[in-house]
Amino acid sequence: MTVSSPKTRQPVEKTAGRRRALALLKSRPSLIGSLITFAAVILIGLVLPSLAPQNPYDMTSYSVMDNLLPPGSQSFDGTTFWLGTDPQGRDMVSAILYGMRISLIVGLLSTAAAMIIGVCVGLTAAVFGGLVETLLMRLVDFILGFPSILVALVLLTVLGRGVDKVILAIIMVQWAHYARIMRSSALTELRKEYVEAARNLGYSKLRIMFRHIMPNSLSAVLVVCTIQVASAITLEATLSFLGVGVPVTHPSLGLLVASGFDYLLSGEYWISFYPGIALVFLVFTPNLVGDRLRRSLDPK
Repeated sequence: MTVSSPKTRQPVEKTAGRRRALALLKSRPSLIGSLITFAAVILIGLVLPSLAPQNPYDMTSYSVMDNLLPPGSQSFDGTTFWLGTDPQGRDMVSAILYGMRISLIVGLLSTAAAMIIGVCVGLTAAVFGGLVETLLMRLVDFILGFPSILVALVLLTVLGRGVDKVILAIIMVQWAHYARIMRSSALTELRKEYVEAARNLGYSKLRIMFRHIMPNSLSAVLVVCTIQVASAITLEATLSFLGVGVPVTHPSLGLLVASGFDYLLSGEYWISFYPGIALVFLVFTPNLVGDRLRRSLDPK
């Protein structure tokens, strides 16, 4: 009887994994639709600002004389503002596109970094156990014991305003969620026979962590990841609305909503309304992906 070595089994396992992923996508058209929608939103937010009719960062590209123009109005040079202008005279279409870019950059970068940190912490706690697990999970409990918005406000009060500061604050808020979920999934995998077989073959703990346990524990983390993207976008908009997030020189969606808040009763609804619609759409699409992904990965 011929027994295949682990090295010969790895290509077969990778091919089988790709086939299972393709079969999952083919059997879930709603998941494909949600992924396409989210990809389109990312494309709009990251690419279209380069094609915007105006650069909201360049003060010479807009005039204060064009401030608070309603949708469909024209400036003195004949430029049409299809969604109106804000109190600074910036074109709302351009400001929203640039604001979407900032929201997506903050949401995607902070979520990716928080997931990497949380996955490593959760794996370490589950595999090493003992005092290491106790210390790491008490730190996780300490962070999760405070509201996310409160922790972010305190961090930004110390760090100051800026896109990089907001990303760092959101990372510090989010990584503990991934650590908790990853530890729970990893503990389940540790009880299975393939982990015991890897130990008997003399594999190191690091190899078992990252080559065996982590790939089989990421399904729950990926679902949370999509939801945390929406949470990060919402948190950035909230912090900017409160005046402690992105600087006023950046056309963040939260800042745009805040700048038009005082004008709602006077009839200039478009300053807050259209950025609010864009923000709702940004938050809705990753949540939709997370919901469809959860249903697809749920064995029940």
